[in-house]
Amino acid sequence: MSKKLTSRAEDYSKWYNELVVKADLAENSAVRGCMVIKPYGYAIWEKMQAELDRMFKETGHQNAYFPLFVPKSLFEAEEKNAEGFAKECAIVTHYRLQTDPDNPGKLRVDPEAKLEEELIVRPTSEAIIWNTYRGWIQSYRDLPILINQWANVVRWEMRTRLFLRTAEFLWQEGHTAHETKTEALAEARLMNNVYATFVEKFMAIPVIQGVKTESERFAGADETFCIEALMQDGKALQAGTSHFLGQNFAKAFDVKYATKEGTQEYVWATSWGVSTRLMGALIMTHSDDNGLVLPPSLAPNQVVIVPIYKSEEDLAAITEVVNTILTDLRAKNITVKYDNRTTQRPGAKFAQHELQGVPLRIAIGPKDLENGTVELARRDTLTKAVVGLNDLTATVESLLKEIQETLFKKALDFRDKHITEVNTFEEFKQVLENKTGFISAHWDGTNETEEKIKELTKATIRCIPLEMKAEEGVCIFSGKPSKGRVLFAKAY
Repeated sequence: MSKKLTSRAEDYSKWYNELVVKADLAENSAVRGCMVIKPYGYAIWEKMQAELDRMFKETGHQNAYFPLFVPKSLFEAEEKNAEGFAKECAIVTHYRLQTDPDNPGKLRVDPEAKLEEELIVRPTSEAIIWNTYRGWIQSYRDLPILINQWANVVRWEMRTRLFLRTAEFLWQEGHTAHETKTEALAEARLMNNVYATFVEKFMAIPVIQGVKTESERFAGADETFCIEALMQDGKALQAGTSHFLGQNFAKAFDVKYATKEGTQEYVWATSWGVSTRLMGALIMTHSDDNGLVLPPSLAPNQVVIVPIYKSEEDLAAITEVVNTILTDLRAKNITVKYDNRTTQRPGAKFAQHELQGVPLRIAIGPKDLENGTVELARRDTLTKAVVGLNDLTATVESLLKEIQETLFKKALDFRDKHITEVNTFEEFKQVLENKTGFISAHWDGTNETEEKIKELTKATIRCIPLEMKAEEGVCIFSGKPSKGRVLFAKAY
């Protein structure tokens, strides 16, 4: 397979799809809309997972696991949630297969093995978890419950794209229960901030924190907080959400607690999650026409070392020096790979590691040994420099930090240049078609206007920014009064 990618300028969608496959991140599976995450792609996800898991535990959360299947009656208990996900549900109706008497060697559903109650394959776990919490919560002494689950979920999407939208995907979902509304709201905001910190500090992607409009909220939530990022093609991507569920699920599942005063009250709830969609965000924010560009914090290999040699004696001498480099770098908690495969020439190795976004590449040959130097190449800028062996560890440490900061700054500059204030609907449409990005515009606060703008332009309100400045104005579409600007964009 050719390693040459379609350019982003020529066809951004095709570039993305080719990159995911050619960089060995994932591929389509035999199941429509589902993906196989390959080892290199899964190694990046594991890095994300480990860092997020650490952050969750530092904020007092514990991990648990709940069933994949949700009885239909439980799923229906919270009406808004059930209605919101109904069209995406996969349903189990039978529990056994049998040999088909009309087609020897084939199997069919055993008509006698119909389930008494159909099971929903979880699109999200609120129903099964809140049914469980009913048995866990009796008193204020049992609160708060701060639980996170790492799991897979199924949402039967019709139009799929690797990582961005698949019928099955991996994610984490937090589900918490609290005594008061104030406490639950604080939890929802806290976790949205945790997501923002992770995405900015580790993924090097700037985000805007905000709340969703009523029509864009999670089904069953009273408020949805979100982080929104901007991809290189000018489309927005929702990178994470945190929901204040009020008492909706507590009432649906009759989850009450005895207060300190002895009265019975419904608990207050939150849920929050990020998924393998973050892989898509990572790819689309930083990568270029040569392949992946990974921030050092999430690269499976932060450094790769490629030997250049003609004889076995050359390789042995290079390996002896490389072993010292490996020891020194690993002592600094730098992940480094020595690519001494004999089945690939150096040029092929360079191309592979460039395609897979390894932040730093070290090349070392016999002349380098003589000079006490190596060639050090940066993936983000595609620049090279000769570095002395004595300075190598300090230089690598410094460059990894610099690359992380540079990637964030580059993405931030792009994002900020693509936030445009408009005051008329004509301006809105012109920016949307020609410049793209986020559009800051006044909106009258009605679902009708929001839906009409979406219908006419395919742009949606990505969020009402948390830091939205108070500014009286008039809606760009209806001309009705507006209390402040919101952010529109076309989105994934």
